[in-house]
Amino acid sequence: MSDFPRWKYALVALAMLFGIVYALPNAFIPVPAVQVTANRGAAPIDQALRQKVVAALAKQKVVAGEVVVNGDHLLATFANTDVQRSGSDAIKALLGDGYTVAFKLQSTVPGWLRAIGARSMPLGLDLQGGVHFLMQVDQNDVIDKQESSYADDIRGLLRQKNIRYESVTRNAARGQGIAVILRSEADRTAASNDIANEYIDLNVANGPSTGNRYVLNVTVKPEKLRALALGTIKQNLGTLRNRINALGVSEPLIQQQGENHIVVDLAGVQDPAEAKKLIGTVATLQYRPGIGYAGDAQAQEAARTGNIPPNANLYYMRGSHQPVLVSKRVIVTGNELVNASSGTDQQSGTPEVSVTLNATGARKMLDFTNANVGKPMAVVYVERVTETKMVNGKEVRTPKVTESVINDATIQGAFGKQFQTTGLGSQKEASDLALLLKGGAFAAPVDIVEERVIGPSLGQDNIDKGLKAVTLGLALVLLAAALYYKLFGLVADIALVFNLVILVAVMSLIGVTLTMPGIAGIVLTLGMAIDANVLICERIREELRNGSTPHASIRAGYEKAWATILDANVTHLIAALALTTMGTGAIKGFGVTLMIGILTSLFTSVTLTHAFTALIHGHRKLKTLSV
Repeated sequence: MSDFPRWKYALVALAMLFGIVYALPNAFIPVPAVQVTANRGAAPIDQALRQKVVAALAKQKVVAGEVVVNGDHLLATFANTDVQRSGSDAIKALLGDGYTVAFKLQSTVPGWLRAIGARSMPLGLDLQGGVHFLMQVDQNDVIDKQESSYADDIRGLLRQKNIRYESVTRNAARGQGIAVILRSEADRTAASNDIANEYIDLNVANGPSTGNRYVLNVTVKPEKLRALALGTIKQNLGTLRNRINALGVSEPLIQQQGENHIVVDLAGVQDPAEAKKLIGTVATLQYRPGIGYAGDAQAQEAARTGNIPPNANLYYMRGSHQPVLVSKRVIVTGNELVNASSGTDQQSGTPEVSVTLNATGARKMLDFTNANVGKPMAVVYVERVTETKMVNGKEVRTPKVTESVINDATIQGAFGKQFQTTGLGSQKEASDLALLLKGGAFAAPVDIVEERVIGPSLGQDNIDKGLKAVTLGLALVLLAAALYYKLFGLVADIALVFNLVILVAVMSLIGVTLTMPGIAGIVLTLGMAIDANVLICERIREELRNGSTPHASIRAGYEKAWATILDANVTHLIAALALTTMGTGAIKGFGVTLMIGILTSLFTSVTLTHAFTALIHGHRKLKTLSV
């Protein structure tokens, strides 16, 4: 046993040190806190506002741990959730609607641990509490967009083929397709053939004819509509994931439910209003030709009389509220953005959003700006929110779309793929808009149809039960090993404890969210980990019965048991990998914990116990073994 390599001793020592240091943050319990951020148009967060908050809390006799300004938000910590709630009420009464006041749990991990990347494991919705949303995707909007797009394409095709037509319009009923009115039977036949050949996803049929009006009915095939619906759900799932990740919400659960619903669980978010602000906002930009400039005579007249040109919309400028006429034609939209970042304009010092378009959007923007240098172009900010009202004791949710112009400027020169948008009220607004644009636009609008807050008291009850399960399971396994295998059992117990420590450290380092299924995975890992030591001890006993010396028995026990241990753990690892890659939610959480636990068990059960055994027996003359 004296030939046990020194580098393995060093490896074991480093692994134990790593486990202790990176598992340590989980011993620091986060404290309830209230976070305050400024809304659009409100005064920024500064020390003067902090003093007002401190005074308001003192006046209401609410004891706060600390009240500090961190960047663009203010943070106040409290001793428990009851005081947190009282503090939130006092702050809301002081600041009014100009600020968003949200609950959160503030980490208490010391700075020196955070400096080396050590952090506590985030807790899942079942342990930490949080908010649950059920969101409905507006599939009718998909049909509207698709039929409008096909109508534009058909007009272009008919012009390209020199086929005379009177009109191409969508039918009044949604989903009933497009009516193409032509001037002769020959034109209708030619149009029918060309449309059928060019667009294989469309059904084309002759409609009733009166006089010189020959109708062609064009509808989207049902299988194409189903594919669009499925694609819409998938794109909205991706957009939600990107948006929530960009806005800093940790480990969300986002998954499809049924044909047109999405479930979103956000652990640790205690304020549903703040969570809805993060995920429910549907904001995008539209770049449109300007009819004139903000506040000019034509716009003032249209605002006063309501006589708006048929090719224009009347909007108002953000901030100044001056009327401005904007063309109905859309050059590019947020759907054609591939990247967005906030910054400051070097000349004016005002906030800006730098935009990068995809190839299609860049080509359209370049073509338009080339042909319209010296003419106005408006940037329209479109935001969709859902208003909730109580009607006859029932919640009625109504989607509301607000549109305003944030920039109305003259095109100074041609540009295409990259450019900047200015006119935003603050750097925070520019940053939020950039994050929403970068996260992607929804393929179809989504409305929150159900929301539920899961209180932290439920989570604490689950945590207590989980800790009792882990403690009881670990204690029974330790006791059984020590009684049955004596000294070797005690060595196995030490390895089992460090297996738990290293497992928690790895999960904390890579940011695995701990849930009740995760705790079940930890308990199962501890139960399976002792199996390897049972195999080793039984091999050593067998070698002793065969007449081998104690040192030879130990060496042979580890060598001969290794192949069996590896085979058993590889099969477990394959099962855990399948759960991790194919499962979602609770199943995936269980699989991740089990997979990490198997890998740590392989190390602690073999290498760590071998190191301790070598330290105890390596340089001693042995007549027998306590096994």
